[in-house]
Amino acid sequence: MKIAFQMDPIELVDINADSTFRLAEEAQIRGHEIYVYSPNDLTFNRGKIAAKVRSISLKRKIGDHVNFGTEEMLALSEFDIIWLRQDPPFDMGYITNTHLLDLVAQETLIVNNPFWVRNLPEKLLVLEFPDLIPDTLISRDLDEIKKFKSEFNDIIIKPLYGNGGAGIFRLREDDKNLTSLHELFSNMSSEPLIAQAFLPDVENGDKRIILVDGEPVGAINRVPKVGEVRSNMHVGGIAEAAKLSQRDREICSIIGPTLKSKGQVFVGIDVIGEYLTEINVTSPTGIQELERFDKVNIAEMIWHAIEKKLEH
Repeated sequence: MKIAFQMDPIELVDINADSTFRLAEEAQIRGHEIYVYSPNDLTFNRGKIAAKVRSISLKRKIGDHVNFGTEEMLALSEFDIIWLRQDPPFDMGYITNTHLLDLVAQETLIVNNPFWVRNLPEKLLVLEFPDLIPDTLISRDLDEIKKFKSEFNDIIIKPLYGNGGAGIFRLREDDKNLTSLHELFSNMSSEPLIAQAFLPDVENGDKRIILVDGEPVGAINRVPKVGEVRSNMHVGGIAEAAKLSQRDREICSIIGPTLKSKGQVFVGIDVIGEYLTEINVTSPTGIQELERFDKVNIAEMIWHAIEKKLEH
């Protein structure tokens, strides 16, 4: 097959951690032609969606992991599969690109489905499952946020469309910084904030569960550094082996059918203790860590799921 990855620069990725690199590597092993292009290379021109693409070949050699072919402008309809793998921020540029990709979706399989990536962002999709999530408030109204903090005392507050652990703050009962933080966030962005009751179980880790076409295939536990509330690996969280608990499987059984029906083939959900906190559909990570711990080829499972879709 002919496959293109819409992604941030592949020459800059960590080849031992990046999930997109692993997916492309597995595609190469399976004999497919692989191309990459950046989100800024996407163009609508007189009814056609095209991009400046480059063919690539990959190898596991740090600092010399990719070789590029000649850049060429190709219609995306020429590809069998487009992978939407650009990292957040989930801003208007991201949203616009999903609209453009929608125009190709009748001819080319796009993973994950861009319509639902746009309409089911990570911190909002969880709201469809209120019984699974911690006490949550989404608001830009300072008075409402103050009432929420007064009720729960110890809360987490963060930008609604943030990623990678950026902008996450824990406000304990005696913390006086809420008004200042609200002012800071309001000056930076027009988006609401999300506040949640603090979950003490985060000290034991934030579990990342990988789902393939709606089915859980494994998990890793991300443990925050001492003195840190964020467990994201971008900010120093340590990945550990983890097993799926009965509660994890219950959560997956509830959300899995929705993910499958919306064309979300590769999804990473976050679970702290008994609670679902995020459903990551834009550019989830964790494949390589899970493969190292469980000795299972997750990238191969994802490609099997995609190939099944192309058979129908």
